[in-house]
Amino acid sequence: MNLLEFQAKRLLGRFAIATPIGQVAASESEAFEAARRLGCDRYAVKAQVPLLARMKYNGIAFASTPEQVRAQARSMIGKALRIGETHSIGDIVQQVLVEERIESLREMYVAITLDRSAGKLVMLASAVGGEAIEERAAAEPGLIHRLELTLENNKAVADFHSLASIIADTPEVVTGLANLYRDLADAAVAYEATLIEINPLALTKDGRLIALDVKISADDSALYRRPELAALRQENDRIVCSPTELEAQRFQINYVPLDGDVGIVVNGAGLALATYDLIVDAGGQPANFMDIRTTATSLDIAHGFGMLLTNSQVKSILVNVHGGGMQRCDTIAEGIGIALRRHPRQIPIVICMAGNNADFARTILENNGTRYVAVSDMADAAQQAVALSRRKAA
Repeated sequence: MNLLEFQAKRLLGRFAIATPIGQVAASESEAFEAARRLGCDRYAVKAQVPLLARMKYNGIAFASTPEQVRAQARSMIGKALRIGETHSIGDIVQQVLVEERIESLREMYVAITLDRSAGKLVMLASAVGGEAIEERAAAEPGLIHRLELTLENNKAVADFHSLASIIADTPEVVTGLANLYRDLADAAVAYEATLIEINPLALTKDGRLIALDVKISADDSALYRRPELAALRQENDRIVCSPTELEAQRFQINYVPLDGDVGIVVNGAGLALATYDLIVDAGGQPANFMDIRTTATSLDIAHGFGMLLTNSQVKSILVNVHGGGMQRCDTIAEGIGIALRRHPRQIPIVICMAGNNADFARTILENNGTRYVAVSDMADAAQQAVALSRRKAA
């Protein structure tokens, strides 16, 4: 689960980690009133979307007056972030965070992440922070320092002072950093986070350490132990997910609408991404990301497939499923048959099936009178789906 920035800052505030004063707004008028209440000399207006590099995609803007804050909020809310003048990326912005713009004497970086190969939490820290830190670290291998954390009595312990001594050069800042590192480690354990990243971490002229931007990813499997995080997950879904996505979730389908015309039905997120790439390589554009969960019934699958049939943008559908530990092919075939009986619209369908009950699934499709193109190779299936979408469009 990826939290939005304002949610992450709210959580870190409970561990004495300072963040800029701010307020969330869902409209330009709310943004204006928020700026008036804050009464800052300068403001940052930040789109609340789970997207990295928001500055690059015009998701962060600055202002000097409440009127300018209102104008910046108007340019973001209700729109997707833009690349240049013609292309958009990511989710529609539903809210912005209006906060004080902090003057930094110096910007640093710190993160705690889960090293899955070692099975340990590790802290990553650098004396520099800000945009493109990953690219800079790749060019300078010694830029980011690593510290393994040890769990003792449900607390993460390590030599935080020594790490801080590498990053800072004055006793006051070293002490402040060591305390912040310790608080960050406590937060990571308390929230069962797989990632907490502060970038940049600002050192101000008066010696304060302030987290300007925060990202938190928590373990979905631990949400039942963390009702507060589960509530944030629901809040996050209401803010970020479209009504269509929320509807799909109720039917055990992970679904994200996209701008293309080739519908995708798969069972597995990795398979979905691979199928997406194959469609793009074939010269097409996917109309959606759809991953059938292992818990989905044939009626759930019928609902998800029906979402594609009722989408006038979809010109062809590629079903790429591999029965195994994920979802049986015959259950998916039953769902497709139900959907086609419910919806009169005829769309070219390409099906690539393998694995658990694949032969039985083909029998089910035949018994339902399903018209489709059977393909055994994924790349060939993607090419045929793209070709059929163009033929239908013509």
